[in-house]
Amino acid sequence: MIQVRPFRTYFSSIIRCCCAGRLLSVFYLGIDFGTSGARAIAIDADQTIVATSRAQFAPNESVSHSLWQRSLWQLLEGIDAGVRSHLSRIAINGTSATVLLCDRTGQPLVSPLLYNDLSARSVLPDVQRIAPTGSPTLSAASSLAKALWWHQTLDDAVLKQVALLCHQADWLASLLHGQPPVSDYHNALKLGYDVRALQYPSWLKALPIVKWLPSVKTPGDAIAPIDPAIAQRFSIPPTCQICAGTTDSIAAFLASGASREGEAMTSLGSTLVLKLLSSTPVDDQKFGIYSHRLGDLWLVGGASNTGGAVLQQYFSPDELATLSLQIDLSQPCELDYYPLTTPGERFPVNDPDYSPRLTPRPERDVDFLYGMLAAIARIESEGYQKLNALGAPAVNQVLTAGGGAQNQTWQALRSRRLGIPVSSAVQTEAAFGSAK
Repeated sequence: MIQVRPFRTYFSSIIRCCCAGRLLSVFYLGIDFGTSGARAIAIDADQTIVATSRAQFAPNESVSHSLWQRSLWQLLEGIDAGVRSHLSRIAINGTSATVLLCDRTGQPLVSPLLYNDLSARSVLPDVQRIAPTGSPTLSAASSLAKALWWHQTLDDAVLKQVALLCHQADWLASLLHGQPPVSDYHNALKLGYDVRALQYPSWLKALPIVKWLPSVKTPGDAIAPIDPAIAQRFSIPPTCQICAGTTDSIAAFLASGASREGEAMTSLGSTLVLKLLSSTPVDDQKFGIYSHRLGDLWLVGGASNTGGAVLQQYFSPDELATLSLQIDLSQPCELDYYPLTTPGERFPVNDPDYSPRLTPRPERDVDFLYGMLAAIARIESEGYQKLNALGAPAVNQVLTAGGGAQNQTWQALRSRRLGIPVSSAVQTEAAFGSAK
């Protein structure tokens, strides 16, 4: 029988050590690798932040495994030595479907392909022929597509050296534990790992890349103790466990504080991303919906192309803040907008040619902004209704992350539209979620 830990203990192994009646400090370190930099957050057993550090990537610096490694060491050095000396567990999250190929020693053989790299477009017909309907691998940016593309395009001399495909989080964790990279079932989802059966499916094991597939653990499970040389270098206890990681978006959700079925997080960034906890998985490739296993629940997600990017086309941050305060929510908004930067929508409408609607434009900027904020609130509501129609539970609480989370007028609009409480997430840093 498959053993799945409850969500409430997910990414947690709270250890309190008593010595002569005195409580000793134990800390947990979460590390987040994003697109423009990396962040580390250490917390104690009460989930209080005790130390942070940050590594910023240079604007024109090409992303490479060498950059990741330098940033990892920089992050560890930036954590207070007193905190490092009491670290019990370390977990890393990375961008989903950012992958590289390694030899038997874990040394990269190719430059990494990032989460949004579409070099593997040519093999998408092969993926569509191989993978089942609704699989998260059915994208040119998926880990599986990239692996097949490498297998078809790399020189034989390089292919002979390939021992393992690993995700960004897998490889970075291996630098800390010194063992071959090990993946987790969040990162492995877009490689084709079956998160319901917790194993690689037979159709995937029949492919020529089968020998590249990494072993997969439950996110948060211990992989191995820290490498002794790394422990000595950074004054970290040799008993500190390096744990299986997760993706950046899942880590951000974990940081939000949502933990029960029906609770959700809306990310109001450049785009609008919805994530809802469900007792059953929901998958619909037509709308880009798939489910991550999260302890004994499932995290169902969908993403719209509307969001902050279209607002920034018309308003500066200061204008957004000032005009939002001038909106009179007691007056109904009569404008029927669908804010998009370019034609095309994925969710809750799936239409690559879907046209933006931002006319007529009122004379007053405050009315124009009201129309846009009201429209995005409507799209969010329709998104949760779509998830519900496909089998997810009705949403009963929404936590908010991203730049738009600070806009109280928008929050009130959304709460009124959804008919449920809407509040800011407890934490918004993905590194905090990895530390939990």
